[in-house]
Amino acid sequence: MLRGESVLYVSFSEIKRALQHDFDNEKEFSYKNLDHSEMIRHFAKFISGIWQIHPFREGNTRTTAVFAIKYLRAMGFVVSNDLFAEHSWYFRNALVRANYRNYARSIEPEFEHLEKFFRNLLLGETNELKNRYLVIAAPEEFTPQADRTSTGQVPDKFTVDNPQTLQLIKVIGNNELTVKEMLSLLSMKHRETFLNNYLNPAIKAGFVRLLYPDSPRHPRQKYLLTVKGLAAFQELQH
Repeated sequence: MLRGESVLYVSFSEIKRALQHDFDNEKEFSYKNLDHSEMIRHFAKFISGIWQIHPFREGNTRTTAVFAIKYLRAMGFVVSNDLFAEHSWYFRNALVRANYRNYARSIEPEFEHLEKFFRNLLLGETNELKNRYLVIAAPEEFTPQADRTSTGQVPDKFTVDNPQTLQLIKVIGNNELTVKEMLSLLSMKHRETFLNNYLNPAIKAGFVRLLYPDSPRHPRQKYLLTVKGLAAFQELQH
């Protein structure tokens, strides 16, 4: 989503201090007399800050979601984890965009994606939660258009003609997988057959990409869906 870049997390030695700072500020903050937009804007920034500290190690996003739910319930809101489960990948990517900056490319953190998520959760709005809108310098065909009837509009469906590619998209989903893991999930044993009939065609068609594209033989190489692949995967969920 960040085109090879990464969010900077808090160093291990500073986690406790950073958490204490954020929680102290939250205790002093008053939600009284705020309208819904102001409340959600502040809450989104608070939650994104907790996530960026990365206090929960493996499962940091999932645990941040649980924390958000419990905190909202403590504030009197009736919320469930349904939206988090249905749009888990969007929630994670919205947290990324809320914490990513690159001054050289004039990119600042964007909280509106996370705010849309919480507006749907708390206000019952129906903002479109599409991962392709969160990609840095997304290809033009995946950029939201003001006029959806014009040429170059965002397609509603993403057709996958190759049945092996379709199967691979379903297997990868929101994960980052090694060749060995994909072979196991597909119940396949022949690596060359998998590469020739599944993986390479999916990469060539733009549905799958390498985690380390500049180092194909990287010892920790994994594969994940591109924006196009994620869009196709989402269509398969409906």
